[in-house]
Amino acid sequence: MELALAEAEAARDRGEVPIGAAVVSASGAVLARAGNRTLELRDPTAHAELLAIRGACAELGSERLVDCDLYVTLEPCAMCAAAISFARIRRLYFGAADEKGGAVEHGPRFFQQATCHHAPDVYGGIGEAKAASLLKGFFAARR
Repeated sequence: MELALAEAEAARDRGEVPIGAAVVSASGAVLARAGNRTLELRDPTAHAELLAIRGACAELGSERLVDCDLYVTLEPCAMCAAAISFARIRRLYFGAADEKGGAVEHGPRFFQQATCHHAPDVYGGIGEAKAASLLKGFFAARR
């Protein structure tokens, strides 16, 4: 989670919403890490999770990340939850819960739907205090 938090800080420093992600293989190798880049790339899909998943898939030369884990600082949205499912991520670790936009433990609870083909093991609250603090500080400064 420390790598994801570092990516969130880097995103904040670029003026992006401070969310970071890292994909790690079963052996512990870091395959990819990323922070939000929606403003920089002018791309609404440039969420940290999607960028990290794309990077890991490129690194492995595969569209599947079967034996990989994803660490992300905020509960994924529906778009990112779908990508996590399609990539067949083994485990999802996330920091802060997102009652408004999250789709794992809140909102549509994507992985609990009958139409979800793959659901990772989910562990929330990892590094929650720091992840929440980054987000709260970022939005407080913008008000």
